[in-house]
Amino acid sequence: MRPSGPNSAEKSLGEIVAEVSEKASLLVREEIELAKAEMIGKARTLGKGAAVAAAAGVFLVFAVVMFLHTLAWLLSDLLGQDPWVGFGIVTILLVLAGALAGLKAKKWLSTGPPTPDAAIEEAKITRETLERQGMQGDQVGRSLEHDREGASF
Repeated sequence: MRPSGPNSAEKSLGEIVAEVSEKASLLVREEIELAKAEMIGKARTLGKGAAVAAAAGVFLVFAVVMFLHTLAWLLSDLLGQDPWVGFGIVTILLVLAGALAGLKAKKWLSTGPPTPDAAIEEAKITRETLERQGMQGDQVGRSLEHDREGASF
């Protein structure tokens, strides 16, 4: 009599294959669950980081506004003029900075779409070289065939 049960030393090949297949399937499912859990944890961390970065951005925008306001009052005090003079100077400086940034952006954006021109050119050269080598290989092959035909007479 053969002993039966999961601890049997004599299992049929079919039982072994079925058991391996079942365990492999279980392993894959567990790996997928682990990956899901890991991705959820990373997504939460990224979400928190994005929220804190947005808050930092808001605070920095307010800080820039307050700095410009302070600069305008400082210029008014230094020049001994009414406050509108200091605010006018700051406004002119901001318009100049915006215009310069806009011109630079226009220059960079007018370069066209991001195409890999150098890579495309290299691919063309490579293709032409390979085609030439293929033609030379065909010519050598035809020469060898011609020599064989001439030798058979």
